[in-house]
Amino acid sequence: MAVPFKYTIRSLITRKLTTLITVTGISLVVFVFAAVLMMAYGVEKTLVATGTIDNVKVQRKSSQGEISSIVDGETQNVVRTLPYIAKNNKGEQIISSEPVVIINLEIKSGGMSNITVRGVSQLVNVLRPQLKITAGRMFNPSLRELIVGKSVTNKFAGAQIGSKIKFAGDYWSVVGLFEANGSGFESEIWGDATQLQNAFNRANTVSTMTVKLDNPNNFEKFQRAFNADRRLQQFEVLTEKRFFEMQSEFLAMFIRVLGTFITIIFSFGAIIGATITMYAAVANRTVEIGTMRSLGFKRRSILVAFLSESLLITLIGAAVGLFFASFLQLFTISTLNFNSFSDLSFAFALNPSIIISCLIFAIVMGLLGGFLPAVRASRLNIVNSLRGG
Repeated sequence: MAVPFKYTIRSLITRKLTTLITVTGISLVVFVFAAVLMMAYGVEKTLVATGTIDNVKVQRKSSQGEISSIVDGETQNVVRTLPYIAKNNKGEQIISSEPVVIINLEIKSGGMSNITVRGVSQLVNVLRPQLKITAGRMFNPSLRELIVGKSVTNKFAGAQIGSKIKFAGDYWSVVGLFEANGSGFESEIWGDATQLQNAFNRANTVSTMTVKLDNPNNFEKFQRAFNADRRLQQFEVLTEKRFFEMQSEFLAMFIRVLGTFITIIFSFGAIIGATITMYAAVANRTVEIGTMRSLGFKRRSILVAFLSESLLITLIGAAVGLFFASFLQLFTISTLNFNSFSDLSFAFALNPSIIISCLIFAIVMGLLGGFLPAVRASRLNIVNSLRGG
């Protein structure tokens, strides 16, 4: 004979204070766990959104990021001879050979941080349609002018329209502010590729090439043609989405591992709290348990009833923790991207897999915290329980 579920509900309502304390502990742990997963997913989502489905990246093999990659002028010319490259209405190939450098800027709140400066071609609007100039104008390729991402303007001093940024021995004027659908580009500064090459004495050498395909479905054909050319053996081609996804992997993994370790430590306290709560419930209800056993309820029914009570407490705590964690999506934070060694701004992001992971985590805490008290309740002697001992 199974114990009615309403019995579990009534037990929780009867012990309001202890239930509330345990729910609070569980919700805090789940909140931290959800925040960690949302942070890691936010990094991935931001960098993956940086790529466009019909763009491909050419970089030197084994390079860990754009700043460690070098593509010489001869290689750039070879890439331009490959098939399946899109052209604009003037017949020009839609390619951006991009030098990428790191500079230091002062944070408004104090301190310094690294910022990526990317040199782009004049076809960048066609290559990356997500780019939108929201204030000011596009840079003049004949002048040392820059446009800055939304996140850079918000965080760094001297990165606003009308300001001048000094690097490579010269002052560069900020003439525009851009957004890029919340992608990693918003944490960058852009200028003309040739101007940047001249400033850093790079001649015609760049970090990477971004190429627009005439059709996204032609990537494998383009890749085969690329790999077939022996002059390109020291280089590799990836879809732009895959390229930026790889840039997020190490940072996202670091956040998950460190955050999960911290969460597990916190969870011990929550599990102990749940165990104490359930042991107190057993101690206060020995007569009640003895009565249920004398009425014909089996040991496993008592065990299931107390386990259910523990699981219900943790699931309520998980729901509360997830509710408050969902508001983190309103906040944007920044950190150092280990691959690019530059500042990256991103927003917390929630998805169904994070919700499921938090619920599973809560269930595990409920089982660990409620199992021993439930076993004790199921093994109470009927006669001794009825006597209250």
